[in-house]
Amino acid sequence: MTIKTGDKIPSVILKHLTKDGMQDLSTDSVFANKKIVMFAVPGAFTPTCSAKHLPGFVEALPQFKAQGIEVSCLSVNDPFVMQSWAADRKADGITMLPDGNAAFAKALGLEMDGTGYGMGTRAQRFALYAENGIVKYLAVEKPGAFEVSSAEAMLKAINSLKAAA
Repeated sequence: MTIKTGDKIPSVILKHLTKDGMQDLSTDSVFANKKIVMFAVPGAFTPTCSAKHLPGFVEALPQFKAQGIEVSCLSVNDPFVMQSWAADRKADGITMLPDGNAAFAKALGLEMDGTGYGMGTRAQRFALYAENGIVKYLAVEKPGAFEVSSAEAMLKAINSLKAAA
């Protein structure tokens, strides 16, 4: 079942590359007691992901931080690829979440079948905003689209949520 507004972020252990080597990273620790925007891409180094999605969040990072919001990027890639992609795109300040086995994407119910493209199981393109591990807003793209999960769209959505509160 696909996660929805009001749901708790599922607890999954991801692998994360640190200066001390490969470490476990719990989604509980990523989302607990924080405001987080997490956007997901089908793959690191792929065209829309590298040219638009990640760079948009890199550019908008100060606007999120000014509101006390952390930003993370999820992709079904291994930790080495995610670290290289972050360095290539100068994504300092964005927490890269490597979901090598698509466990988190599946737990969210937001995986997609990319076998037709030789990519296997991947995350759909989406973005969510969560507070203290609870989803407050979710935007899932239609296949092939890049409209509702951009940094700009998420800033607008979060500002609308604040205005409605």
